[in-house]
Amino acid sequence: MNPFRRAVEARDEQALADLLAEDVVFTSPVAFRPYEGKAITAAILRGVMRVFEDFSYTREISDPGGRDHALVFTATVGGRRVEGCDLLHFDEDGRIDYLTVMVRPLSAAQALAEAMGTQFERISREAAGH
Repeated sequence: MNPFRRAVEARDEQALADLLAEDVVFTSPVAFRPYEGKAITAAILRGVMRVFEDFSYTREISDPGGRDHALVFTATVGGRRVEGCDLLHFDEDGRIDYLTVMVRPLSAAQALAEAMGTQFERISREAAGH
């Protein structure tokens, strides 16, 4: 099983953070620009764990070399059913250096944007170490 999946399913925030490269680039399904760095990415992932309900991975796809992975999931946010995919790339040290999340349908992406918007002050404080 993919270590990211294992950490998410265990809701192990420290294991998630430990998997991230210092220079990880996170592309959000609801933000235009990517977020760069371990601190902000880890804080966003903690925020997502707070807003997603009934989260479950349904499929795992990996390349033969083991560095690219797609983890398909379902969840609920704001009463909307979300289908999504975590696209991961692991660097040569086994850390995630690129993480892209995609979600559908549009109404679920809008609900996610709204829910994460209410979290963002806390996320910013956590990323800054406060």
